[in-house]
Amino acid sequence: MQTQIEIIGAGPAGLLLSHLLARKGIESIVLESKSREYVENRVRAGVLEQGTVNLLAEAGLGERLLKEGMPHHGIEIRFGANSHRIDFDELTDGKGITIYGQQEVVKDLISTRLKENGKLLFETSDVEILNPLDDKPAISFKVDGTEQQIQCDLIAGCDGFHGVSRNSIPEEKRKNFSRDYPFAWLGILVDAPPSSAELVYANSTSGFALHSMRSPSITRNYIQCDPEDSIENWSNDRIWQALHDRLETVADWKLVEGEIIEKAITPMRSFVCETMRYGRLLLAGDAAHIVPPTGAKGMNLAISDVNYLSDAIVKRYQTGSEELLDSYTEKCLRRIWRGEHFSWYMTSLLHKFPESSPFQERLQSAELEYVCQSQAASRSLAENYVGFKFK
Repeated sequence: MQTQIEIIGAGPAGLLLSHLLARKGIESIVLESKSREYVENRVRAGVLEQGTVNLLAEAGLGERLLKEGMPHHGIEIRFGANSHRIDFDELTDGKGITIYGQQEVVKDLISTRLKENGKLLFETSDVEILNPLDDKPAISFKVDGTEQQIQCDLIAGCDGFHGVSRNSIPEEKRKNFSRDYPFAWLGILVDAPPSSAELVYANSTSGFALHSMRSPSITRNYIQCDPEDSIENWSNDRIWQALHDRLETVADWKLVEGEIIEKAITPMRSFVCETMRYGRLLLAGDAAHIVPPTGAKGMNLAISDVNYLSDAIVKRYQTGSEELLDSYTEKCLRRIWRGEHFSWYMTSLLHKFPESSPFQERLQSAELEYVCQSQAASRSLAENYVGFKFK
């Protein structure tokens, strides 16, 4: 088998790259280790930056997004008995965010690619990247128990933190930076309408909590917990009590309960692999970087990578120039490190650190008060949250 671009991973990054290239007449094949049903129902991020919404709409993927997505014009931050709204309209000249689950983006992309006869291979295994430094690299894999091999011009590794792509770069060639956090998020998906019109971030003496939503009838709530904890230790009653204690800190606000559809504990880490190109192999999305979810940057950074990568690949085929491929890593890393910093900042601002001294706790309180009292500080937070232009 042959193709122009081989894409590993059918998440938002890999599928969007395939779609953008197809619009320019460039062929690709997408390999995915999971089933179509699994990737279409995998609940992940749900906050889309303004630039992400614009890009998806411009790429012909906005019909359901613009109809069913939930535009938000601010977020609320609670600490102590205080509440402060970050007003996006006032602070960012009308930019905002849209709540639209990652799985919905994936459904839209898969549906579009299949309608356009895109080549998507699900439930593949034993994927191996062959000769990434050669002009014509290849990928070997199994599908339906049969060994196959695809030769291509370029390989896009969009297969996440645990995928094969990054690990196909020799360890001594990888430039990695990482930090693990001393806490995790226990997240629940709830069959209940949102208790607030906007996201609520809470810093409490017991730890962080977040009230979010995925649709007008489904909410997503998170609480800070120990990364070594087990979900079996958290009964539904214990989860609800923790959420009530941490979120109901302002008068006349009540958290709406409902049936818990899903619950899981996710560790928190920051990670960047600055080696985003190795010969004919290029990394994008979680294969190259991970952020703690506090700043809602994960999927948006992946879309940003794909925006640059698709432009670079198109220019290569249209002009023969690899100028944009050569500058791909540099362009991505500027946005990645901005997103990493903001995600670290929001995490540090809102979580209770087990090793914090009273001095550090006072510093955190002072920063929260500053964000609430200073328009400049609120504007900085708002600008980073809604995101910057891709180009």
